[in-house]
Parts: sequence; C-alpha cells; structure tokens
Amino acid sequence: MDLSEIEKLIEAELEDARATVTHARDEHDDDHLAATVVSPAFDGLPLVQQHQAVYDALGEHMTTDIHALELSTYTPEEYEEYEG
Repeated sequence: MDLSEIEKLIEAELEDARATVTHARDEHDDDHLAATVVSPAFDGLPLVQQHQAVYDALGEHMTTDIHALELSTYTPEEYEEYEG
C-alpha cells in the first residue's frame, strides 16, 4: 500500500488531520510503518483513544496491508510545542 494512500485514509476520517507516514526506522520490511498524526480530534482524549482513532480510520488495512504502525499523535497545540 502506498504511503500517501495511508495518509489520505487517516486525513479523511479524522477532523482536520495532517498525517505523515514513513517506513519505520531500522526496519527492512515495507509493512512496518511510522505515522505522525496531528488533529484537534485528539483534544482531551487519552493516548490509547487517540491511537484507536487512527486504527479505526485505517480499518481493515491494519490487518491486511500494515503489519505494524508506530504512532505519534498530537493536538495542533501539542505539535506546535513539540516542534517548538
């Protein structure tokens, strides 16, 4: 599955989301991915629920196309501080 397709799936399902998907570091397998997702939908949600929202956005692709997904999730404010 193309990385831009994964980004589009996430962005389509989460409010005002910006997703960046890459191959995970130190992995030689194309289905081990890393994603950074920024969305105001994460505001007030615990980390587990933020990650679940991303998994839900990817649906069946999490079992068919993506073997592992390393996630970093942020609200826009958190990401601004992180990038700071």
